[in-house]
Amino acid sequence: MLKIDHLTKHYHDVVAVDDLDFEVKPGVVTGFLGPNGSGKSTTMRVILGLDHPTKGRATINGQNYADLKSPLREVGALLDAKAVHPGRTARNHLRALAASNQIKKSRVDEVLEFAGISSVANKKVGGFSLGMSQRLGIAGALLGDPGVLLFDEPVNGLDPEGIRWIREFFRSLAKEGRTVFVSSHLMSEMAVSADQIIVIGRGRFITQGSVDDLTATAKGTVFVRASDTQKLTALVQTHEGTVQEINDKGLTIGGMTSDQIGEVAFNGGITILELTPQRASLEEVFMDLTADSVEYGSTTLGVAHHE
Repeated sequence: MLKIDHLTKHYHDVVAVDDLDFEVKPGVVTGFLGPNGSGKSTTMRVILGLDHPTKGRATINGQNYADLKSPLREVGALLDAKAVHPGRTARNHLRALAASNQIKKSRVDEVLEFAGISSVANKKVGGFSLGMSQRLGIAGALLGDPGVLLFDEPVNGLDPEGIRWIREFFRSLAKEGRTVFVSSHLMSEMAVSADQIIVIGRGRFITQGSVDDLTATAKGTVFVRASDTQKLTALVQTHEGTVQEINDKGLTIGGMTSDQIGEVAFNGGITILELTPQRASLEEVFMDLTADSVEYGSTTLGVAHHE
């Protein structure tokens, strides 16, 4: 289990992580979400002892990473797939890692096979694509057969087959009772890969829950087909609803429940032909939750026209 206990990390005047407090439990895939600059990578670096906290603790099964006798046997991690000596072959890279933690050599070929890169085991890592490097990183994380695994943006560079493979891989690890902690900016992938989601912004904890929990409490929309689209549009607007989209098929209405829309239509003498609630996606929930925590936002760009 991972425990982040009131963790704070300063880099000079910059507060990267601010009193962060949560647990990552075994047996589930936990997604770690936040905008750029939110403190996700810093948190993972502190967990792995690569940075020291200003305050608080980050522990693995109750211990600091530095106190683990054989760290690769307890925690595996993939933070930067390209952070490997380019002149080493994939096999020699893994052999060096294995030797550092007294892991048998035969395990190297096992993880190479599992990650699907046995055919390039004797090629230098410097010539690897990002996707191949990601697979090598996953092989390295599995080397010590650890109970805790951390992955930072693990699907970068993977093709659709690789993404599906890693999704099933995460599931299998969780089913074995391992702790699986995955940082990603891909909302659609986390929506189908993660059992639990932790959201942070500007280094602070925002919320935690299952995808269903997070989307259930969000304001979704309702798709409506009615006998009088124009009249319904006007009535909805008088009841503080918003018509977000209108086309030949019907209306997409926000700010009102399907029951409220049905009642307004009935009182207005409008026949409802279809009324379908549409739950907000994880991406919509994420954007709403982190709206005030985005480091870099965009504005409308004015373009001057010269004649």
